[in-house]
Amino acid sequence: MTISSEYYPNEPERPILKSIEPSEETINQLNELSKVFDTRAVYFIADYEKSIGNYICDLDGNYYLDLYQQIASIALGYNNPLLIEAAKSQEMIESLVERPAMGNFPSKRLPKQLQNLLRFAPNGQNKIWSGLSGSDANELAFKAAFMYYCGKKRGFKTKYTEDENASVMDNQAPGSPDLAVLSFKNAFHGRLFATASVTCSKPIHKLDLPAFNWPHAPYPVYKYPLEDNQEFNKKVDDECVLNVEEIIKTWYCPVAALIIEPIQSEGGDNHASALFFAVFERITLKYGIVYIIDEVQTGVGATGKMWCHEHAAIEPPPDLVTFSKKFQSAGYFFHDPDFIPNMKYRQFNTWCGDPARFLIANVICEEIVKKDLITHVNEVGDYLMSKLTKLAVVYPNYLQRLRGANRATFIAWDVENNEQRDELLALLKSNGCNVGGCSTKSIRLRPSLTFDIKHADIFIEALEKSLYELSA
Repeated sequence: MTISSEYYPNEPERPILKSIEPSEETINQLNELSKVFDTRAVYFIADYEKSIGNYICDLDGNYYLDLYQQIASIALGYNNPLLIEAAKSQEMIESLVERPAMGNFPSKRLPKQLQNLLRFAPNGQNKIWSGLSGSDANELAFKAAFMYYCGKKRGFKTKYTEDENASVMDNQAPGSPDLAVLSFKNAFHGRLFATASVTCSKPIHKLDLPAFNWPHAPYPVYKYPLEDNQEFNKKVDDECVLNVEEIIKTWYCPVAALIIEPIQSEGGDNHASALFFAVFERITLKYGIVYIIDEVQTGVGATGKMWCHEHAAIEPPPDLVTFSKKFQSAGYFFHDPDFIPNMKYRQFNTWCGDPARFLIANVICEEIVKKDLITHVNEVGDYLMSKLTKLAVVYPNYLQRLRGANRATFIAWDVENNEQRDELLALLKSNGCNVGGCSTKSIRLRPSLTFDIKHADIFIEALEKSLYELSA
């Protein structure tokens, strides 16, 4: 019995395609929705009641093998029976109906809920602060980093000067100091104001927004296969590290924090070496900078570790690790108690997260451990990579820079140009697979953790057919 069939005995054996062109009902629903909602980015209208396991169903009854999973957010597949059971619990009813303002009126259940989540925290992290989304998690991490950085400078004294209290009300120093967060070119950390300032993947994410004057360093872009390009890639790593240190030393204001994705996802699925992340641990310690790892997309098993940065065995652990997506909750993990602000109401909002999401996150993580899904995704990822490597020999223009070896199902490649990438994605959909792109010409795979070898075979068959059609 396969992993997916344990959860989803009624999952389709393969994609079901009834109508490639949208029906009149779908067109009418889109038109109605567009009157009250921006539908320009809609792929299709989904029927989530009928979607199951690794298959997403649209309004016309088409079942697509889903290798995108709500932009990497679904961990176990659609309509997972254990998550449905958790959704029916009294604890869930209470969380949804009462929606506690946890900072002021925490539920009696909150200590256990958070202790449950911390069982699955990254190595070395034993504290948590929760938020509402990936962007929010990173913004909260920036707040924590700035308060920690300034607190350390003043010796974590609680009392502020009259000048600090007065100047901050006018957004001026010393109460509002000029500090920076260093991020990387092609990074994506969110679409809010501070996160947009550290995002550097596409103009559309931040056009017309006032921005902080914060620096972006180069992120490694390697040649593949890695084993044939070690000297070149080592030079790329070294140049990026030197650039980071030069920015820290010369930027017009102090760099208080550095944020980095273990794999740049939206920005093109750029993978960096384990050594790269270990070096930044030393650099941030050397300059007294807060080290933030953004695990919003890479966390919760899909890269072959519970948290992708654990491949690098960073020691001591990073200061803050942000999370969302597959965790189905959001926030950051930390371990140093000095990251707890020196006064109440400094890191605060009405809800301080969502206990309903805590319950779902806990079930997901328990299943990952119980079913050893990380071993499973490593096996499926190795199988997928072996199949894709063979296809890349036959279609070198359409599978360039194939990457993701030893990162389970977190696999990506480039197509020769943007137009051919988009055409390939459309052909994959017409052949029964829902797949996502990133950056300008990359394709990324983000299947669920219950994606089996049988699903990999179906995808490879659809990809091979699509590549043949594209190259004909």
